[in-house]
Amino acid sequence: MGPPLKLFKNQKYQELKQECIKDSRLFCDPTFLPENDSLFYNRLLPGKVVWKRPQDICDDPRLIVGNISNHQLIQGRLGHKFMVPAFSCLAVQESHWTKTIPNHKEQEWDPRKPDKYAGIFRFRFWHFGEWTEVVIDDLLPTINGDLVFSFSTSMNEFWNALLEKAYAKMLGCYEALDGLTITDIIVDFTGTLAETVDMQKGRYTELVEEKYKLFGELYKTFTKGGLICCSIESPSQEEQEVETDWGLLKGHTYTMTDIRKIRLGERLVEVFSAEKLYMVRLRNPLGRQEWSGPWSEISEEWQQLTVTDRKNLGLVMSDDGEFWMSLEDFCRNFNKLSVCRNVNNPVFGRKELESVVGCWTVDDDPLMNRSGGCYNNRDTFLQNPQYIFTVPEDGHKVIMSLQQKDLRTYRRMGRPDNYIIGFELFKVEVNRKFRLHHLYIQERAGTSTYIDTRTVFLSKYLKKGNYVLVPTMFQHGRTSEFLLRIYSEVPVQLRELTLDMPKMSCWNLARGYPKVVTQITVHSAEGLEKKYANETVNPYLIIKCGKEEVRSPVQKNTVHAIFDTQAIFYRRTTDIPIIVQVWNSRKFCDQFLGQVTLDADPTDCRDLKSLYLRQKGGPTAKVKQGHISFKVISSDDLTEL
Repeated sequence: MGPPLKLFKNQKYQELKQECIKDSRLFCDPTFLPENDSLFYNRLLPGKVVWKRPQDICDDPRLIVGNISNHQLIQGRLGHKFMVPAFSCLAVQESHWTKTIPNHKEQEWDPRKPDKYAGIFRFRFWHFGEWTEVVIDDLLPTINGDLVFSFSTSMNEFWNALLEKAYAKMLGCYEALDGLTITDIIVDFTGTLAETVDMQKGRYTELVEEKYKLFGELYKTFTKGGLICCSIESPSQEEQEVETDWGLLKGHTYTMTDIRKIRLGERLVEVFSAEKLYMVRLRNPLGRQEWSGPWSEISEEWQQLTVTDRKNLGLVMSDDGEFWMSLEDFCRNFNKLSVCRNVNNPVFGRKELESVVGCWTVDDDPLMNRSGGCYNNRDTFLQNPQYIFTVPEDGHKVIMSLQQKDLRTYRRMGRPDNYIIGFELFKVEVNRKFRLHHLYIQERAGTSTYIDTRTVFLSKYLKKGNYVLVPTMFQHGRTSEFLLRIYSEVPVQLRELTLDMPKMSCWNLARGYPKVVTQITVHSAEGLEKKYANETVNPYLIIKCGKEEVRSPVQKNTVHAIFDTQAIFYRRTTDIPIIVQVWNSRKFCDQFLGQVTLDADPTDCRDLKSLYLRQKGGPTAKVKQGHISFKVISSDDLTEL
């Protein structure tokens, strides 16, 4: 069973439809009336607008004519720049558009049963983490009989015009669609997780390994039901829709409709001087201006293939406006890529997506205030909400997305559309359980863009360990809700840090409530013991405090190991020392290489230190070969670290 469906304005489609059929009338939506307020916030549309039903616009109207993906869409005289490419992208994957347009056959006009048509439709959107059903009537704005906003080249097809109306209703009015990005719209249509890739920054034409890594990610995304689109950014408004030397349009969004890695047979290997072809198929949603370079419809590459070759290789085109490109030409010509991953379902029981709804709040008590502003506000920054997650293995890509609550419906009240938002990412101690209070030793592992868009994201390959993500508004002292989503192919176990220090309880009072907090970073262990010249040493750390201990990853075949392993301990007394042991990982029995014992008193120096390893037995035990470099910070204020 899927997540519960939210009803927008609490309107129940079936009940409203049956009431209209019973009364032999067409539905007129009282919550989105056919008037100017449904079009714009505070301005009038020039010319006379008449709201018409599809049967008053054409003969034999249909919701969908034939195959939804085979018709070109037109922007309309007041169309919104990204609506048409978003519609085109949605139509690529049936699993997505059938969710957005539920039971489309049941909603279709049936000329054999005109008395069963009630002029009512429903669409579903992923709205701030919830699937929301929006009910509308079929009255559409026209001027001189033509639709004002988007329409199909199949003049009796209305799915996109009605879908656009439902989307405008949910956001407040048609004008609310202005300013949305292509990824905003696709995410709302599908619930996917969006990532924008700067093709020039990625240097995919220069770095062969990165280019094929990108292809692998796109292939995996597409085959899992994701949606991909791309564009050539124009440096100025004057260059919008200007044609390149190879027939592509600047500032124009293209949809990816297929992606293939093709192994060539012996004959074709000789023809193309390659064993594999890496190919992408794109569509121009407007159905004109196709690619004219290699692999375009009349290029010599196609002349080398028979009809059977094309069919066997899967190099087919399903409609006008589609064209194939090699991966090389794709990376060379496009500079912006929007990748929307399908993350709605767990893969083999593993959660790829973690999400949580949170809020920035203001409170007179500094410990309860959760609106500290951006990283520039060092005194208040860590008062923001904090979320910790664990990357269990090295080298996995993690996509982090922060979405603020959409304020478009409040625009008439003078509220801004969006606040400036962003987030910071810190690598923290292996065993951290409580909120960060100061950033003494934590590594700043990443930062998003700070911008007044609805969503900001960060995509990074992260090392194994714990990370704390701090979502922020640019200015402190403001309130708003947000949605945080984290995607990774390995489970990361996202959870909020709510406590500032250990709770007082009968148990820890009986054992002794902590009086000192100690934070330690072991940077390296060098000059380690190696009994034989050809012996392999695979060192790792065990950091102990009383009965609690943490382990570092194993470093392979080195006597000069870099760890940068962090741990934090809440101690009842400084009589309980911190012990750092170095071990050699071996097949049958691990070898002890030495240890250091630290009092870690709050009065100790907090600078980087280096100590020789010793045998077991305390700070006066016999010295062994090797030394560790570390930094240790202790405080009797449990909320300092």
